[in-house]
Amino acid sequence: MSDNAPRESPAAAKPSAVELAKVASNYLAGDIAKELVDGAPGFGKPSVQLLKNHGTYQQDDRETRKAVDGKKSERQISFMIRTCVPGGKLTAEQLLSAMDMGDELGNGTIRLTTRQAIQHHGVVKGDLKAFMQKVHANQMTTLAACGDVERNIMCCPAPIHGNSVRDEMQATLDTLAKHLAPRTRAYYEIWLTDPDTGEKTLAAGGAEVEPIYGPTYLPRKFKTAFALPEDNCTDVYANDLGFIVVHENGKILGYNVLAGGGMGVTPSAAKTFPALAKRLGFVPPEDVLAIAEAIVKVQRDFGNRSDRKTARLKYTIHTMGLEAFRAKVEEYFGKPLAPCHPADVHGFDDHIGWFEQGDGMFFYGFNVENGRVHDTGDFRLKTALRRILTEIKPGVRITAHQSLLFTDLVATDRARIADILHAHGVKTSEEISTLRRWSMACVALPTCGLAVAESERVLPGLIDSLEPEVAKLGLSNDAFTLRMTGCPNACARPYNSDIGIVGRTAGKYTIFLGGRLLGDRLNVQYKDVVPFEDLAREITAVLACYKAERQSGETLGDFCHRKGVDGVRTWADQWLAG
Repeated sequence: MSDNAPRESPAAAKPSAVELAKVASNYLAGDIAKELVDGAPGFGKPSVQLLKNHGTYQQDDRETRKAVDGKKSERQISFMIRTCVPGGKLTAEQLLSAMDMGDELGNGTIRLTTRQAIQHHGVVKGDLKAFMQKVHANQMTTLAACGDVERNIMCCPAPIHGNSVRDEMQATLDTLAKHLAPRTRAYYEIWLTDPDTGEKTLAAGGAEVEPIYGPTYLPRKFKTAFALPEDNCTDVYANDLGFIVVHENGKILGYNVLAGGGMGVTPSAAKTFPALAKRLGFVPPEDVLAIAEAIVKVQRDFGNRSDRKTARLKYTIHTMGLEAFRAKVEEYFGKPLAPCHPADVHGFDDHIGWFEQGDGMFFYGFNVENGRVHDTGDFRLKTALRRILTEIKPGVRITAHQSLLFTDLVATDRARIADILHAHGVKTSEEISTLRRWSMACVALPTCGLAVAESERVLPGLIDSLEPEVAKLGLSNDAFTLRMTGCPNACARPYNSDIGIVGRTAGKYTIFLGGRLLGDRLNVQYKDVVPFEDLAREITAVLACYKAERQSGETLGDFCHRKGVDGVRTWADQWLAG
C-alpha cells in the first residue's frame, strides 16, 4: 500500500468552514469539552460540526419554538444521538438498555435506522455526557455514527446457522468496522474520562493519531455495506463502498467491490445527483481491509473539501472518471484490481416472518413501522418489546428496513410473541399489508433541520388510504418498495425504490417511479410538487396502470421502467380524469 500520510487535496484551495473546524480541532476535540459545561443550551458552529463525528446532531423542535413579547421565536435545542450497531447485531439486554436511555434521557422513544443503527431524540445538552457513558456501559459506541468518517457498516442480519458464508461475511464486517473506526482519543477524553483524573491532551502529529483519516478526516460521510447476490437487503448499490459476496459451494471466493453510490441531492444545486455505485473490481477475502482502506484514502486525498454539496465519493468518481479513479485506487492498493466476477445481486429478502435458523431454532422478523419504537394510546409497542426481550430473551438484529429480527427462538415462542403483541395493541408481521411491510420513511419534521415536509408522521396515514385501493386492484400480494423522505437528502433511499416520494416544500412532494426491489436501478421523476392530499390518488392511478398493462411476472418497478414515466403519466391522467 502507498504512503499513509494524507496528501493535499486538489479541491482544498478554499476549504469550507467545516474543513477549517476539523483542521483546528486537534483530532475532533475542538472546544466541545469547554462548551459542554458553559451553561448555554447548545454549542457553537464549529463544535456542532465536530459533534457529528462523536455521533450526535444538534437539533431543535420547530413545533416547540417559543416567541416571547413580540420577539423572534426561540430555538428549543436538543440532540439526536446515534449508536453504531455493525451489521445490526446486538443483544436483548443492549436493546432494553437503549430503550431505558430513551425513557431516562431522551424523548421516550427510540428509532431503528435505515442503516441498522439506533437513534435517540430529545436529549438535552446537560445530559449528553451521561448518555454517552450509558452507551459505553452498554458496550456500544456512538463514535463515527455520524460525521465525515466511515458510518455504521451494514450487512444481512439473518442468522442462518451452519451457513459459513454468512458467518464469514459478518466476521469480515466486524473486522472492517474496527479497522476503519477513528483512532482519536478525543471521544474518550470528552465523554468517558473523569475530568479531574483523566488524560488531558491528545497526541500530536499525523499518522500515529489517525493513520487512515489524517487530521482532517474525510471530505464527507462515507457509507459501506455488504450484500449477498441472492439477498441485497442492504441496498449495497446505494453506498459509497459496497462488497458483493461471491460464493460457491458454501465458500467465499472473494468480493465484487463497488464504489460511488449515494442518494443525497441538493435541490438548489443542479450539480448534485443520486448515484448507484459502480462495479470496480474483484478482491479475495484477505484483501477486503486493504482495498477498503485504499478507497477511503483516495477519497480522503481527492475528495472536494471546498464544497460539501459535491464532497461525497460519487462526485470524486464523477470528476476523476471511473478509469482514472480505479487507477488511483490501484496505486494506493499496491497492485492491479482483478475484473469483477459476473456475480451480481438478483434477490432481496426483508426477512419478515418466521424462519428456521438451521440449528433447530427459529428467528422472527418483526415489522416496526418506520423504525419508531414508542407507546401511544392503545398502541404500546415499546412495552410489548420490553416483555419479549425480558421474558423470552432472544438475540436481536436490526434490519436495513428499520425492523427487528428476534433470534434463537423455539417453536412455542410463536404463540407467546403473538399473545404479547396483541395484548399491547400491536399487530404481528403476518397481519400487516405487503404495502406497509415494504414502506419506509425518514424522521423529517419536526426535528430534522433539513426537512421541508413531513415523512415519518404522515406515511402511515398514506398507507391507510392506499391499502383499500391496492386491495380493490388485486395487488395486495405484490411486493414493491414505497419510500418517503422529508427532503431530497434521501435518508430512506427513495431514489432506487419502485415508488419514491420526496419532500419538495411544505405539504408537497415529488413522485419518482421505476426503481426496483433489487436496489440496482435508479428511478426517475414522475410528477413534481404534488400536494400530500393528492398522493394516494396519484399512486393509485399508477397502480391501476400497472394492473391493466403489466406483463406476466413483471414487477411494478420493471413495468414503469419498460413503459416509461411519460407513458404511465398519460394513462394515469386519463384514468384520474375518467
